[in-house]
Amino acid sequence: MTTGVAHTDPLHVLREYRNLAPWNLRDLSVVVGAVLDASAVTPINAAARAAPSERTIRFYVTRGLVSPPEGRGTAATYSYRHFLQLLAIKLKQMEGVTLAAITKDMHDQTGDVLERRCAQVLGASLLPPDRLPLKGADGMPRGRSGRALTAWLTRDADKETTGPTTWRRIPVTRGVELHVDADHPLARLGSDAHGLAETIRQAIAKLLPHSS
Repeated sequence: MTTGVAHTDPLHVLREYRNLAPWNLRDLSVVVGAVLDASAVTPINAAARAAPSERTIRFYVTRGLVSPPEGRGTAATYSYRHFLQLLAIKLKQMEGVTLAAITKDMHDQTGDVLERRCAQVLGASLLPPDRLPLKGADGMPRGRSGRALTAWLTRDADKETTGPTTWRRIPVTRGVELHVDADHPLARLGSDAHGLAETIRQAIAKLLPHSS
């Protein structure tokens, strides 16, 4: 039976978010906000947990807290490093650290250090991308990152199989049932069946926006 060992290390889970990059400004805000909302980190004050808005991210860029994006205007894109920078800033704010102190601390900070810090603070409460609670049309990322998140559930689906194959059946909704190869990452990582079903229901709702 699979035990999901890979997901016992928050650092490994955090690195899975590289597969969703690059993001546009909106999607970066959505994903970081969802990670924070799902975390077990208790903020010093309620305002500190607030998801970073697009305006806030732009402000962080002008202050040098977040690196400038690639490109300009609506074509600007944000990488995994931007994701880590923004996550680290918000986690520090949730701990009660002032923006002035964060600015000093973030100066020339390497990606490896940011990764370790974020993984350590989030710990076991850090959800992998396929279990991130992104709900509704306003919650799901669009563009390349949205397609990557949706495709997460079916990665390795086209791999060739040899010999007997064991399948896991997961009811999703009326008329839809998910069959997962036992060798697929979703099975190997011990993903929660209810979480998988909910993620697929969200993907279906996105594909069929007029369905009830």
